[in-house]
Amino acid sequence: MTIAVDFDGTIVEHKYPAIGKQIPFAMEVLRALNDDGHKLILWTVREGKLLDEAVQFCKERGVEFYAVNSEYPNAAWNGSGVTRKINADVYIDDSNIGGLPDWSEIYDMISHKRLVHHTHSHHSHHKKKKKNIFQRIVDKCRSARYKYNR
Repeated sequence: MTIAVDFDGTIVEHKYPAIGKQIPFAMEVLRALNDDGHKLILWTVREGKLLDEAVQFCKERGVEFYAVNSEYPNAAWNGSGVTRKINADVYIDDSNIGGLPDWSEIYDMISHKRLVHHTHSHHSHHKKKKKNIFQRIVDKCRSARYKYNR
């Protein structure tokens, strides 16, 4: 699966143009996703030196990306004629509706999606896991709606 991952506010806290404090478990989950065979793409507004610093920050923590700000390795965005919109199966970004889930939840959701995507088994334990994930998402939505309506 191809996974596009934002940097500021997702891997690290928002301190742009500086690099913020690492968000708990982000690097561990990204390494696990790499180990699981997923293609990770760093998808960020950072460019030039700031982008290089972000890539180096991740690399020093054991996370290397399949591509950076593009769908393919070594494809450069030059600001003209090439879109920065990335084609991916999953996008991890703090700007998602509902915000950024905890990184352990992100791993659970992606691992389950991979199970469902790559196997067509309908065993009861798969259904149970799907229901648990769905119920957590519903609970988060209810909680967010409650906070919003207060």
